[in-house]
Amino acid sequence: MKKFLTWFIRLFTNRRTWVRQIVVASLASTTAWLIGDSLVYKGGLVAAIVCALSIRISLYKSVREGLGQIVGTAIGAGVALLTVHYFSFGPVAIGTTVLLCSVVARGLRLGEVASVNVPVTALIVIGPGISGSTAEHRLLSTLIGAAVAIVFSYFSHANTPAGRTVNQIARLGKRSAELISLMSQGVAAGFTQKQAGSWLAKARLLVEEIPNLRSQAIEARRYAKWSPLAEVDEAESLYIQGVAIEHMVVQVRSMARTLFDSTLDSNRKEIIDKQIAAALSATGNAIFEKLQLLQSESFDKQIDNIAKNLRLAADKFTEEIIANADNLPRTQFVRCISLVSHMKIIANSLDESSPALHSVSTPGEPTSVKVIGMSPITRIGKLGQVMQGAIRTFLRR
Repeated sequence: MKKFLTWFIRLFTNRRTWVRQIVVASLASTTAWLIGDSLVYKGGLVAAIVCALSIRISLYKSVREGLGQIVGTAIGAGVALLTVHYFSFGPVAIGTTVLLCSVVARGLRLGEVASVNVPVTALIVIGPGISGSTAEHRLLSTLIGAAVAIVFSYFSHANTPAGRTVNQIARLGKRSAELISLMSQGVAAGFTQKQAGSWLAKARLLVEEIPNLRSQAIEARRYAKWSPLAEVDEAESLYIQGVAIEHMVVQVRSMARTLFDSTLDSNRKEIIDKQIAAALSATGNAIFEKLQLLQSESFDKQIDNIAKNLRLAADKFTEEIIANADNLPRTQFVRCISLVSHMKIIANSLDESSPALHSVSTPGEPTSVKVIGMSPITRIGKLGQVMQGAIRTFLRR
């Protein structure tokens, strides 16, 4: 019994964010039930269900998706009520509701989650026993549930979108620095193909974290544009830092790939391994130093020094490669020079001096996590224009 209690306590203490979200969602649904039941006749259940479907870990996402879900549900339920009026509640009404709500959710670009939630909510609205008065009550309950979800979403995560972005940048940067340090130690001690393969596999896992970081940075950026609680300049700076981390992680993977490829070269010589290890060590230390300065007041000046020192280490490594050029196979010489190139790109990412960070726009977040980029009303207007054009084209045939 004692072991079970210990395990149960650790289950929650080790997942504080997860537990917080569950508790907030439970409290929000309970609150929606109480408010809905007190303001609308038998409106508690619908309000609680809509609240549970609408609550997010971000106030920004909850507002955007909540409003979009309300609009989508209202449109879908409105047409579905007409269907129920003519065909009564049954397969035709259900099929029409799901079809229409799914099309509206896609047309408004509410995202994958809302594309499911909107039809579900509309089905709740037009459920058995529907009439003019009950439809009005259920729509009002939907509004109450979405409103409560928006309020409680503010408390569902301890950090703001900017804070979550900082945490992801720090975590991904730390893991990258640790991997480079591990690679440095392995090269200095004499590494095998198995070790290099392990480094490459870990580097690939780091690259897979990039979409999450980018999505979070974009969310912080958009949140700052409308929330008085966030600073636009800070969000823009974090976005650039996120792109810089992305570039850096890609270089780390390329370094790991270069080391792995070198183990396949039967002509490879170990005379340059100590210099490679020193270069990798300097790179890892530079990343660690930047992470320690993220909250520093003299951030810019010290970062410039860190990037400058890394460039000097890259130049020193270049001189050592050239000094041993006559004793190195051509393929090994080229691989060593590529490591220098990766080091300098990482240095440019550390002080954010590369034009690639500022002059090249990064595509928006993936469709799977995308929230609507314009207001639902604007989307409805554009959707109506498209439908009118399609009808006119059809009638001309």
